[in-house]
Amino acid sequence: MRKVSECGPVRRLSAAGGGVNARLLHAAVADEGMSTVEYAIGTIAAAAFGAVLYTVVTGESIPDALTGIIEKALNTSV
Repeated sequence: MRKVSECGPVRRLSAAGGGVNARLLHAAVADEGMSTVEYAIGTIAAAAFGAVLYTVVTGESIPDALTGIIEKALNTSV
């Protein structure tokens, strides 16, 4: 993997004498992945989505609706 300082925009600004701009751009582009906080928030969001999905699927409305659809399909005459 290339270093951020080897990337095009940072190299061009450095060559043009934009030292401060190059450092700011390097700081903005230097993120190479998710941090621990981002992983934690993503994990919490996934767990919350799973809990909501589990609640919806195990509730009474979904099995009743599926049973009604199946009964309707089986009771139709072709």
